[in-house]
Amino acid sequence: MLHLTKVAFGCDSLEFLTARISARAEAGPVRLTTRYRPKRHEELVGGSLYWILKHTLVARSEILGFSDSEDGRIDILVASVVIPVRPMARRAHQGWRYLEADAAPPDWQPGDEEGDTMPAELAGRLAAMGLL
Repeated sequence: MLHLTKVAFGCDSLEFLTARISARAEAGPVRLTTRYRPKRHEELVGGSLYWILKHTLVARSEILGFSDSEDGRIDILVASVVIPVRPMARRAHQGWRYLEADAAPPDWQPGDEEGDTMPAELAGRLAAMGLL
């Protein structure tokens, strides 16, 4: 399975991202506009779009498909459910990037805040300094 990563532009927290996606879902599937259709788009359907906040992968939304928009761009259709994942450092980028299944973080489970999991804010700071 193949996934995408994308910066949650304008979002400062997972709660804000979740609220934004929920608000956009009232009109049906959430549409994220991009300039080009991914060449591997058929492999992405059923995968996830992983959201980057503060240099950290923090959540994912299932990719439902792709469609052409009226202005000649491409819409990435994602589910309105935002699923938290174990935080993983990731540098910010423009647009989207592929993420192979074996590199994707697992879903967050109760108790993940204990043990060897690095806090998302610390992971983001370290990634911004190029240390992760």
